[in-house]
Amino acid sequence: MKLEKYILAALTTHPEKVPSGTTVFHCKTQEELEKIAANLEAILDGIAHELDEGLFVIVKH
Repeated sequence: MKLEKYILAALTTHPEKVPSGTTVFHCKTQEELEKIAANLEAILDGIAHELDEGLFVIVKH
């Protein structure tokens, strides 16, 4: 079985929303969150998905 989709990182302004077991970037503002998510998309060759206000995940498809 080949793993094809997985979470590379999570970004949040609300640390309590992110479960343990993944790389988490804590941001102070929504603006900072969006900027870092855009940069990580390019760096990690992934896609940013906003799951909730203040919570993004970077996913490899």
